[in-house]
Amino acid sequence: MPDIIHVDMDCFFAAVEIKDNPDLAGKPVIVGALPGTRGVVSACSYEARRYGIHSAMPISKAYRLCPNGVYLTPNGKRYVEESEAIRSVFLDYTPLVEPISLDEAFLDVSGSHRMYGTSVEIGRAIKRRIREVTGLVASVGIAPSKFVAKIASDLEKPDGFVVVDDDAVLDFLAPLDVRKMWGVGKATWSRLEKLGIMTVGDVQAYPAEDLERIFGKHGSHLHNLSLGIDDRSVEPETERKQVGAEHTFDTDMSDMKEVERTILYLSDKVSSRMIKKGRKGSKITLKLRNEDFRTVTRCRSLDRRIVSTKNIYDTAIDLFRREDLHGKKVRLIGVSVSGFDNESEQTSLFEDTPEHTDRIEKVVADIRDRFGKGAITRAALVDAKVKKKRSAEGTENTEFSEK
Repeated sequence: MPDIIHVDMDCFFAAVEIKDNPDLAGKPVIVGALPGTRGVVSACSYEARRYGIHSAMPISKAYRLCPNGVYLTPNGKRYVEESEAIRSVFLDYTPLVEPISLDEAFLDVSGSHRMYGTSVEIGRAIKRRIREVTGLVASVGIAPSKFVAKIASDLEKPDGFVVVDDDAVLDFLAPLDVRKMWGVGKATWSRLEKLGIMTVGDVQAYPAEDLERIFGKHGSHLHNLSLGIDDRSVEPETERKQVGAEHTFDTDMSDMKEVERTILYLSDKVSSRMIKKGRKGSKITLKLRNEDFRTVTRCRSLDRRIVSTKNIYDTAIDLFRREDLHGKKVRLIGVSVSGFDNESEQTSLFEDTPEHTDRIEKVVADIRDRFGKGAITRAALVDAKVKKKRSAEGTENTEFSEK
């Protein structure tokens, strides 16, 4: 009996907006950037999808496809509220819940059968309870592994419920498009196509040693997935893995001083959020997207944990300056911190150390909490032009996007 359940909310952000405003029901609802601005689609209703719109599509293209759609900016607070209500339903049935984003999670119900019945009964109960508690619709996949459960939940959307028994995994996977497999992006797909591999069944039939010779370890991984072999367990998340913020420029940015000033702003925003959560991190990540939509991420792990704007910025700006832009303008920039640790650190009150800088940042955060975010601002960010252009949305283990 399969024990892994994958729950995926249908058009989550758009569904929440329609719940809050029933007049939107039946209309093409697009959540993301507004037409006339820079940015992408975060989510859309099924009515909008009929126009060919999908998540991560540039909003300008979405507007060309559907100029009469209802365009809304994301309401992160509401999505988090609904996500927490959904997660509370999960936890009523099992403590083994691994959130993937605000709108989906894996559950291991192997220890819940005596109290709640079979995996199928639990899956149907969870689906029903989510509808009762939130009014929203979930699709559910149940299978022996996370990989197969994830595919199953997506197969009959919306309002899907697919069960794959242990002895049915190979037959279930075989006819599927190979692009549904984890790890098959455009480059891998192109190479697989040249080998005549079009379906998961083709991967199953292809000699494992040949796949490994062609793709390295990734080839072995693909072959195992094609057979439904995925030994990863459901790992409950005890804390946020990442705190970050990003900014999409109104026009592609060629002024590198402005980009660097934006990195300072984002570093300050990330620092403030980390301080509020009592977190310090050791891994800094810079996200960069150029005018051609090419996106790269650059990371650096430090030998200490930090939280201050200065320390985050110093690392992020060095990562940025080392990147060769090949003359391309910058469309989006992002800064995030991960590698958290809850252990306490001794700090110095007098030395100009990272720890001392972190303590100063905490004082700044306290002032902002008491008197408002504008009560104290870095001199480099006072420029009215800069303040006007700031519209970064923070992320904590999610970027407010939806598949």
